[in-house]
Amino acid sequence: MTVYLYVIKWNIHPDKMDAYLNWVNGVIPRTLGVPGVVEFRGYRGLLGASQIVATYEFASLLDWSAWFTHEDNQKALSELYGVTLNAVGELWGPSPTVPAPIRPGK
Repeated sequence: MTVYLYVIKWNIHPDKMDAYLNWVNGVIPRTLGVPGVVEFRGYRGLLGASQIVATYEFASLLDWSAWFTHEDNQKALSELYGVTLNAVGELWGPSPTVPAPIRPGK
C-alpha cells in the first residue's frame, strides 16, 4: 500500500500555553473528522528545533488534497499559527529507491 504522510512541526508559543492546550485538545478530533485520514500520530521532540510533530497518513494524494483544502481543516491550520511559532507542513510520498518498508532480518 502506498502511503502519503503530511508532517506538521511547530513550537508552542511561550506566551500562549493555555490557549495552545485548549486548542490542541479540540483540534485533533476536528481534523480527524475530515474524510481521508488513515492514521494520526503526535510526537514530542527529544532532539532538534521543533517541540511538536504531528503526522497524518493518507492512502492517496487525492485524499490528502481533499483533506488539506477542506474548510474545517484550513480553519484548524489557521488557528495553529495563532498559538504556535515556526509551524511548517511537509508532504512526504514513497521513495523510488525504497518504496516499501524494510524490516531487519527480512
